[in-house]
Amino acid sequence: MMRLPTFEHKRPASLRQAFDLLKDSSEDSLLVAGGTDLYPNMKRRQCEPRTVISIARIRRLKRIIGNQNSGLEIGANTVLSDLGADPVVAKYYTVLSEAATQIASPQIRETGTIGGNLCQDTRCNYYDMSYEWRSGVNFCLKHGGNVCHVASGSKRCWAVFASDIAPACMAIGSRLRLASSRGERTMPARELYQNDGAAHLRKSKDEILTDLLLPPSDGLISTYLKLRRRDAIDFPILGVAAAVRLDSKGNCRYAKIVLGAIGSCPVQVAEAEQILLGKRLTQDTIESVATAAYRVAKPQDNTDLTFSYRKSMTKVYVSDALTKLAAKAEYS
Repeated sequence: MMRLPTFEHKRPASLRQAFDLLKDSSEDSLLVAGGTDLYPNMKRRQCEPRTVISIARIRRLKRIIGNQNSGLEIGANTVLSDLGADPVVAKYYTVLSEAATQIASPQIRETGTIGGNLCQDTRCNYYDMSYEWRSGVNFCLKHGGNVCHVASGSKRCWAVFASDIAPACMAIGSRLRLASSRGERTMPARELYQNDGAAHLRKSKDEILTDLLLPPSDGLISTYLKLRRRDAIDFPILGVAAAVRLDSKGNCRYAKIVLGAIGSCPVQVAEAEQILLGKRLTQDTIESVATAAYRVAKPQDNTDLTFSYRKSMTKVYVSDALTKLAAKAEYS
């Protein structure tokens, strides 16, 4: 049985207390909220912090305020089940609600948080094995080794970022607020991530993700589709977040397609926006966007099912997502 390593557990009641703790022990400490990602990683000895700082008691981080006209401010400690059940999110930011309700199991959604899902570790069939297995085949680039077992000639890690919430946030133009003892800053959700499995977050060690900031909905129509082997619990092996805004004639005035779980960071299909802007969601247009998404999808052989199958399903899922949006637009 895998057991947690020995560590000191701190529970600050405010952001200020958390900042002080991070300042004192930032080099050998990690933050935790729900713990559904961190604690399994610690059991596998993927990380062994001396101090774990739980931000679960900070009430300021568990809230949903605002409305669809002004935009929503969602605390990073909001659990996934609350995000999925919120009526404003479900109606006006459907992609987020659908992403949240498809994560893992009901028990995990009652514990896991938005911030945890946005900042979760990358995954890989080689990296997620037990400590004994990994030591037997030589540790990889992500854990002190000198080789990536996915691409042995590569100088970077190819572990996959499997967040469901991140692609959804990027599709609707969300921003993130981060805070530290040095102050606060906000950034577009897409700027938090970079294409490196061993260092996929552009976040300082002493920073805490505090809030998810949603823009005014302004006629937003969105959806999220997820491919996985077991619908009841598995991580995505492909996630498709799609969002559009239409003018009075039904032409797209805003369009975003973001692919998740096919690389070390979410992939925005930039060509999709160019194809969709000013056009209606016709079958020919949808087919062109799905083909563009297929071209940019480059999944690796380090998650469930074959990479060729996951690439081919990109075209299918993007087409299905846009067809679903077209139906929503016609109904509304």
